[in-house]
Amino acid sequence: MRLSKIFRKGKETTFKCNCCGTEYDEIPLCFGSEFPDYYYSIPPDEIEKRVELEKSLCVVDKTHFFHRGRITIPILDSDGDLYFDIWSSISPENFEIRMDCWESPNRKDFGPYFGWLQNQIPTYENTINIKSIAIEQDAGNIPEIEITEENHQLGIDQKNGITYKKAMEIVQSALKSQHE
Repeated sequence: MRLSKIFRKGKETTFKCNCCGTEYDEIPLCFGSEFPDYYYSIPPDEIEKRVELEKSLCVVDKTHFFHRGRITIPILDSDGDLYFDIWSSISPENFEIRMDCWESPNRKDFGPYFGWLQNQIPTYENTINIKSIAIEQDAGNIPEIEITEENHQLGIDQKNGITYKKAMEIVQSALKSQHE
């Protein structure tokens, strides 16, 4: 988890975790998953032979392809954003293109890539397998994931932004799920 400072009305805000009581000088604004949720369906003794995993790419059984991306949700009444580093499915053809252009200085010229979100996002209902597109960023950075599922609250919040109060509710929920 990356920690970022968030400022509200020009003053630094401290943060206290409701779950454990820990006080932070910096509010955690970036959360993520190490693996696509599909990974957890594989028995632990089979992972080594069935999963190929690199920092931002994952292949399961040579038939299921995933890549890491970032969902950004603007926080309207603050100077920060809320981030989720997540996994999305990707077609085998687009997976090959991503691998080929990963270090290319023209990487932003590729894509976007359609996919299905592969992680549950705290406080949002049913985010597994919602429609998304991955938009390439500069070489070395993971793509920005845009939620394209119609009328899904995550996509609505990503497009319109959320209040500081709602962001803090999501952060508390995300921290609680990490403690469990």
